Parts: sequence; structure tokens; C-alpha cells
Amino acid sequence: MAPVTQPVPGDRGPADSRKEAVAINGLVKGFGSQEVLKGVSLNLYEGENLAILGKSGSGKSVLIQCIVRLLDPDAGTITVLGENVETLNSDGLGELRKKIGFLFQSGALYDSMTVRENLEFPLRRIRRSLTQEQRDAKIKEVLDHVGLYEAIDKMPSQLSGGMLKRISLARTIVVDPVIMLYDEPTTGLDPVTSDEISVLINDSRKKYKTSSIIITHDIACARATADRMIMLLDGKVYLEGTFETFENSTDGAIKAFFK
Repeated sequence: MAPVTQPVPGDRGPADSRKEAVAINGLVKGFGSQEVLKGVSLNLYEGENLAILGKSGSGKSVLIQCIVRLLDPDAGTITVLGENVETLNSDGLGELRKKIGFLFQSGALYDSMTVRENLEFPLRRIRRSLTQEQRDAKIKEVLDHVGLYEAIDKMPSQLSGGMLKRISLARTIVVDPVIMLYDEPTTGLDPVTSDEISVLINDSRKKYKTSSIIITHDIACARATADRMIMLLDGKVYLEGTFETFENSTDGAIKAFFK
């Protein structure tokens, strides 16, 4: 089936008037004989929520791992906040990563630490100039933001799945990232909690002025959060547009996501 890519600038004005937070051109990535990404090109604009859809194995998670160079591309270029990721040395890459928040599907909290300690750990590593009073204030701010300040002294084992996800989001935004990468943020959550996470994604974008890529299978999450959407199929960008572009498509591969 031929690709039906239809770039749509969305509701933020003409595409060429917006500044790029991330620009990916001709990205190729394979593992052994399996080519996962086959020349993917896309942009994330400043202040935008971009949702990326695709069936399992389509390369969505590989894509965002390449953005932060957890994986090295085989070909193509990735520019993040004006920096060519491939040309950065270890120090430069470390500085760039401090500006990027990565919310893993699992949440990835430290089981042996309290909520307070989980949030304080990245602050001590990344925001070293803060005083203890400033760290305490920042931790309170982000826990209030996710509605869980009362959980500050709890262990991760004492939290529900939805609470863990919200605390993980708080830990990610506590260092004031410029870009957020969400990997399946609502997977495994009930519909009500999933909706709460979608609201928090939008609220975090508004409060912390982030630009976000949201990897998701959850159509409700995409509907609630995305200014623009991209679908990956067979390692390529298959369709790009607003949620309405996808919802109104008559293409079988697109309609399969809306059943």
C-alpha cells in the first residue's frame, strides 16, 4: 500500500513560521538484518505536543531513543534544540540530555527511595546550584502539580499504578526540561486514570512551556493531547496531520487504529 503522507501544519500557524525543537531527516536504524526505521523525517515544533502512533515493532520507541542517542542511527540527521546530536561529545550530549525529560513506560522509580528521595536525586545531579530550601520548594511544586504532595514520604511499593505514573512525571519535570518524551504514558492504566495523565501532559506543557513527543497506542490520549499526529508504518512516516485528519481517513491502515 502506498504511503498517504499529508503534512498538516495544525492550529499553530504556518509550519515555516515555527521554530523546530527537534528536526529529524532521513533517519535509518536497523538491528542486524532487520531495518526498523527506513528514512524517517519529522519535526517537533516549540510548544507543540506531537503524538506518534504505530503498531508494535514500527520503530516508535527506537525513534525517541535515537533522539537522546541511547541508540546511534545508521544514517540520517537529528537536530535537537539546534544541536546536531551525532556530532556531540560526551560532555555536550550530557548537557543536552539535561534539557530533555524522558517518561519511561515503566515509570522507572527507584524502589529503595521514598518519593521525596526519588525527586531529589535528579535535582542534586542536574540542578547542583540549588540550596536545600530551593530543592524542597521545587519538590513541593511538582508534587502539587501532579496532586500527590501527601505521598512525599511514601515508598513506590505503597503507590498505585496511576500514582506511580504521576510521581514519575513529577520526577521528570522537576529539573525543568525543555523537551518531554513520553513513551506510552497511559499503558496499563484504567480509562479514568489515563484521562488524568492526559490532562497532566497538557497542564505540564502549559505550565513548564515544554515541547513534547508522545508515543502512544491510546487513541483517547492522542485525541486529548496532540496538536499534530504522525503514524509510522513499515519503518516510514505513513500519515501526518491533525487528529481530525486521522479520524476522517478512509485508509484501512488508519481506520484500524480507530476501531
